[in-house]
Amino acid sequence: MSTSVSTVLALGLLLTACGAGEDEAKVAEQCDRTLSPAAVGALEPVLGTTAFEWGGTGLERTSKALIDDQATLGHAPGVPSMCKIGAAGSRLGVRVDFRLNDSEDLYDDGTDWSTQGRHLYGMGREASTDNKAAYLFVGCTSPEMKGSDQEPAPIEAVLKFDTSPKGSYPANTPATREAYLTVLHSVTLAVVKKLGCENDAGLPEKPVFEVKKWRGEK
Repeated sequence: MSTSVSTVLALGLLLTACGAGEDEAKVAEQCDRTLSPAAVGALEPVLGTTAFEWGGTGLERTSKALIDDQATLGHAPGVPSMCKIGAAGSRLGVRVDFRLNDSEDLYDDGTDWSTQGRHLYGMGREASTDNKAAYLFVGCTSPEMKGSDQEPAPIEAVLKFDTSPKGSYPANTPATREAYLTVLHSVTLAVVKKLGCENDAGLPEKPVFEVKKWRGEK
């Protein structure tokens, strides 16, 4: 792609404002209907296109894998990517992965991550993002998740570029970070609903962009 990702981001925001119509509907359907219209719109500036290709295991297999991992291991290294969305005809794309996590995987451990460009948001157990990856941690109490009535099953959702963009990543701006969180929230909300998590694992129907301070931030 000859245009820088940052330039594409700005162009994409304009395209999103105009709307993509049928293309948005196709992407939402291809990703097992886990992408809200807002999430589809957020993908356009990130990938610089309204034409997408989709891959991944889908909602049913991802949910079952999390249930099975919780029942047998208590935690697991991960399951195949739930959703992969790429720009048609390009290697540029993003993926959303899920796994059961350990408490030490949370970022807010007293480190001032703001010095490294990572921002903390008030959503789920913890949400954070920079311009390369977004993380969302939730706790799920569900009859489907063994032992979660005693302690919520800790689920980690991650959005990353499937293939690193040539040149620079999108600029580390509120618009970029909120685009990542919009996509990640939408897919995660679909997963916790599928799992039957109590109170949707604490996730609201719309993403939260309230910026918080890290415990180690001055």
